[in-house]
This record gives sequence, C-alpha cells and structure tokens, in this order.
Amino acid sequence: MNTYSIFSSSGALALLLLLSPAGPAAAQPPSIPQVLQALNSVHPASEVAISPDGKHLAYGNVVAAKQGDAELEASALWIANAKDGTGAVRMTACPGAVCDEHGADWSPDGKQIAFVTTDAQGQAQVAVASADGRNAKVITHAHGPLDTARWSPDGTRIAFLYSEGAPKTPGPLNPLTRDAGVLSSTVYEQRLAVISARGGEPVLLGPADLNVYEFDWSPDGARFAVTAAHGSGDDNWWIAELDVIDARTGTVSTLLKPRLQIASPRWSGDGSHIAYISGLMSDEAITGGDVYLISVHGGAPVNVTPGLPASVQTITWNGSNKQLIVTEFAAGEEVLAAIDVDSKSQYEIWRAAQMIWANNLLGLTPGDAGISLSKNGTMSAVIRQSYTSPPEIETGAPGLWKPITHDNVAVRPITGRAKILRWKSENYSVQGMLIEPPSIEPGKTYPLVVLAHGGPAFAHYPLFPASAESFDAALSSQGYFVFKPNPRGSYGQGAAFTEANVKDFGYGDLRDILNGLDAVLKIAPIDPQRVGITGWSYGGYMTMWALTQTDRFKAAVAGAGLSDWLSYYGTNNIDTWMIPYFGKSVYEDPKVYERSSPMTFIKHVTAPTLIVGGDRDAEVPITQSYEYWNALRRLGVKTEFVVYPDEGHFFFKRADQADVMSRLVSWFNTYLQSGS
Repeated sequence: MNTYSIFSSSGALALLLLLSPAGPAAAQPPSIPQVLQALNSVHPASEVAISPDGKHLAYGNVVAAKQGDAELEASALWIANAKDGTGAVRMTACPGAVCDEHGADWSPDGKQIAFVTTDAQGQAQVAVASADGRNAKVITHAHGPLDTARWSPDGTRIAFLYSEGAPKTPGPLNPLTRDAGVLSSTVYEQRLAVISARGGEPVLLGPADLNVYEFDWSPDGARFAVTAAHGSGDDNWWIAELDVIDARTGTVSTLLKPRLQIASPRWSGDGSHIAYISGLMSDEAITGGDVYLISVHGGAPVNVTPGLPASVQTITWNGSNKQLIVTEFAAGEEVLAAIDVDSKSQYEIWRAAQMIWANNLLGLTPGDAGISLSKNGTMSAVIRQSYTSPPEIETGAPGLWKPITHDNVAVRPITGRAKILRWKSENYSVQGMLIEPPSIEPGKTYPLVVLAHGGPAFAHYPLFPASAESFDAALSSQGYFVFKPNPRGSYGQGAAFTEANVKDFGYGDLRDILNGLDAVLKIAPIDPQRVGITGWSYGGYMTMWALTQTDRFKAAVAGAGLSDWLSYYGTNNIDTWMIPYFGKSVYEDPKVYERSSPMTFIKHVTAPTLIVGGDRDAEVPITQSYEYWNALRRLGVKTEFVVYPDEGHFFFKRADQADVMSRLVSWFNTYLQSGS
C-alpha cells in the first residue's frame, strides 16, 4: 500500500488505497459499441440464499431476454452445492418465453424453496420447489405485481407483498402511468398477503389503504413487523411507521412513528424486540443509517450503534437475541460486523474496498440482505466484487469466502487504476474515488469529469462497471480521469455526515466537491481548463447547480436533473421526501427552496450543457429539464435536450441506455478533449 498526503489551501488529500495496477497502453480508445460490449460481457449475479444446514445454495444470475423487439434483462435461479458450486440445476416454474424468477427463500426445514416466477402471460406468481430445485409448482393466481415470498417459521404458510390489480410495479423508479381525463385519487396499495404453502387463495392483511414496504415474521408466526404508511405507496415511504400486524386477523397496531426513515425490520429470536435501521434516507430501499432496537410492547427505541462512523445497510440476527450481523459502508470500504445489542459495541469480521451483498437493488446497492447465513451462522454466501474485480458468488465462514463461480474470469477492466481518496473540506474529512485512464503518457495532461452521485443519501460504492449506466468506465476508456466524490449528505461516515446538507442543498456539498477537485489536481496530470461535470437524479441537480455557482466546469451533462425546487415540489410524485431535508413544505417556507434552486442563479451558466431525461419520470418530472433547457437556450448557452419516451427515473431499455452513453461521451469529447 502506498500512502501519502498532500496539503493545499483547499485541504488535505490522502491516497488510501490503490485498487488495481495500471493497464496496458492503448493506441486507440475503444469505440462506444466496443465499450458497451465490454460492459455487457459481465455476468451479474443477482442473489444468493444458503440452505439452513449450509450445504446447498440457491442463487440467481441475470440473463438477456427479448419481448417483441425490446431487449430485456431477467433473472434465472439455480440450486448448487454450497461448498464448491457443483451440480447446479436450473429451478424454474415458468412456461413462458420471458422468465423472470427471483427471490429464493428456503423453508425452515430446508426441504423446499419459495420464489417468484412468471406465468405464460408474464404475470408474477409465487412458486414452491423441492430442495433440489425440481418439482416446481405455482401456488398463486395473482393479478398484479407481487414480490418477496417468505416462509412462516413453522413452514406451513408463505407471506408476500401483493398489489392486486395495479397497472405497474410499485416504486417511483419505474415509469409513471400517464395521466388522462379526470384525475383520480385511486391508489393500488402493496398489501401483505398470506397463503398456505400448498396453495389456495391468499388472505390480504391490514386495511386497504395501508401500503406495506417490508415485513418480517415473528418467531411464533403469529404476527408481522412491517414498515408501512397509509395513502399512496410511491409517495409515502418517507413517512412510513413501524407497525405490527396480526397474521390471522390483520389487526394493525402502530409501534413507532420515527423521526426519520426506517427500513429492514427484524424480529429477535425470542420475539421480545424488533431491530431496524433508521436515518436520513432519500430513496426507498437505498438504506443507510444506525441500528435501533425497540420492545414489541412499545417504548422508546434504543440506538445500538451510537456514533458509528459508517452507514449500516443491512441487518440480520445471528441466531440469538444478543447479536446482529450487519453490513456497513465506511468511507469507501464495506464492513461486515457483529453488533452486541446489550453493550452497543461491535467487532469487525471483515473489511475491504469491495462490495458484498446477498441481493441487490438494480445492481446499485444491497437490497434487504447483505449476507446469507446458515441457521448456526457458520456458513455464509455473498456476491463479492470491487471496482476492478467483477462479481462472483463466494461461500464459506463469514469473512473467509472463496469463489464457487467463475463466470467473469475472462472479464478485464476497461478503465485504468481506481484510487480511494480522502481530503479535508472545512470541518469534514471527505472520501471519494479517482478513476484513471487505461494509460497515462508522461508529460501529457488529460481532461477530467466529476461524476456526482444521486440520492443525496447514497454513495459511490466500489462496484465493478457492468452496465450502460457506467459513465465513469466509458469516460475512462476514452482517456478521461473521472472523480467520484462522496460529499456531505452521502452515506459512509455516520448519521451526522449524512444529515450535514439539511437545508443546505448545493452549498456545503459543492464546496466539498470543489475542495476535492483542488486536491486531485495536485496529484494527477489533469488540465484544469478541461474539467466537466455530470450526474443523474440528485447528481443531475448538482450538475445544474454547480454551473450556476462556478465557471470551473467547461461542459456538463445533466441526467434526470432538478432545476427548481419550488416548481418541483408540486409536480413530482414523491414530495414527502423533501420535508426532512428542507424542514417545511414549499408552501410554508418557499425561501429555503428558492436559495438552493439552480433557476435562481441561472444567468450565471456559461458551460455547454447536454440534458437528458425520461418523459414518464415520477421522481424528477421531465418538466424540470425543460425549465433548465429553455433558460439556457434563451440565454444563448450551447445546449441540447433529449427526451426518451416511456422511460422513468431509471432507463430500462438497452437502446436508450446505449444512446445516453454515446451522447454523453460525444458531448465531452466535443468540449473537453482538445488540449496538450
């Protein structure tokens, strides 16, 4: 490990870790089709679930599929020997052409597996198979999105989340259903459903207006701990409560109305307490915070990770009432730790500049499980990767994993080295990554693009580039340095750091980024006159905002960006997320929204700006991009605006993903590539 520090007026930068050796010199950068081919050559693993006895493993991988002319991605499930991956058998109950099967869950006795499948019409259903992956049988007749099948502790019932009759999969990341005619207040709630493991009609629990986001069976199978909210499910996750639902009657009792967001309710083995994660979270299922414990009889919750300099992502009880196994993001590194809930202390089992998870959200972040454990906790399974090492499934004792798949053994990075960086910015120690081009010629300077992450409660994780959204890898392959900062407001350095941009969007976080940029310029051969900025979602906002505050960025690409917090408040479908950040609604305190709006300072923008977005975006309506684009063209700033039909906040069509990448690289090539 090479460690050194550089001090400047903008702060101190420490190079913490060199993640990969420099790549071979390349005479000519690859074309964008070649870049996309390289990114798509990665075989992602989607989930792992180890059997209770630790001998077998259910795992998922992503496969390509076609529906008409559209290219899609789907998941396939397999059963294999947990020790070495041998004897893999495809587990499927799907009779259709497009089979998306996921969410494998072992029965308590390890003799059966429940999972979500698709029928001949593409409708999601719950299926059950024998432990060897055979004899799969569909046990539901659902009409509407469903997910997350989980066995009861006695193995006689299966609970799942069900949006009966809903026209789209729940979640604001998905394309918004178009408005037409008289607007209705009809909402399709995601209900908690329970069905016999032998099949039959499910019983929907709780009131019809209660949207359930996550759940966990009580040890005796009599109740559920749930995160839930009344009203629109897409809009109200940010004000969800911790409730208890009776598994027979559906009676709901509220256990906690939290100050901030909550996730991952987990019932202790003796049924006396529920653990959960709470903190300032800007997106559903993108979890980070501290771990709390609350009695099932109510009372004040207890923070069992006070002052933790990291963000907990997932939790699971380790076969006792005293110890939780958690995964955490800690300033560029992933940590597997055991927390003693009585002493409020933890010891680290494993730490590295890598990522592990047992399942994930869109390949971006851990889902509801960071590690899959056998019943006695001695055997585990994870999907493990780093920025320069592609994902593989690994098993073994926790922290002592060895790969049992070799699907990506031939995959090579298309970027240069990846460095984890730290620098001082005011009172904060800030962390980020610097991605180098594949080759660096002595005496030559290079362009750099700052990649601002979304959220803002999110982070740049050490994930292997494996999709058409890997703008950093594409730019690096073309001869750019890419700077990926995690400024205040990000996960990775504790709850106070994540909350440090409250009522301050765009100010402190931009200063952190600019101070980091100053420090990076001290150690890398970068031309300060060829620096650009890009980002998606909150990163798109930071791109739009940065151009109004500084002239240091000579070109920009804003994806799904937000230009005016005032107009945004009344036009998006998730407005409840803003209250914890701004303190009040826009109707009560418009000034706090105005001071952080790019439109307030739009006349300061001079950099050529490409703007892209989906026309059915529920999180950041496309009208936000229209506002910014119209202002720039009226002010004579070079700009281009591309609207993608039928796409939501995230793009799911491969052709659209490829088009965005191609345009982004071309835009920066046009305005940043000329130089020494």
